[in-house]
Amino acid sequence: VQLQASGGGLVQEGGSLRLSCAASGRTFSRYTTGWFRQAPGKEREFVARISWSGGSTYYADSVKGRFTISRDNAKNTVFLQMNSLKPEDTAVYYCAAQSTYGTYDYWGQGTQVTVSS
Repeated sequence: VQLQASGGGLVQEGGSLRLSCAASGRTFSRYTTGWFRQAPGKEREFVARISWSGGSTYYADSVKGRFTISRDNAKNTVFLQMNSLKPEDTAVYYCAAQSTYGTYDYWGQGTQVTVSS
């Protein structure tokens, strides 16, 4: 499966962005999909994930209540709605899909999110 992330940009503190992760290739709707981020000088960290059906979601504590992950399997796309953005949310955001082994084996290129104070 091939993944393409988009929707990043520059936003002021308190603003919102919506990231998209469009998939092609194998049946994307069968894959649990997650969002990760990596800030300069820091390790990549988990942000959120959504089950293949969309019925189960899970968030990192740092984004809980501010970010919402969703998916539209008919369009092979997963979204990350980010509200109340903070400067510490500044990072390159990546989407990834789990293989049948439960590991994130498929990665898209990142999209830059910059939050100014």
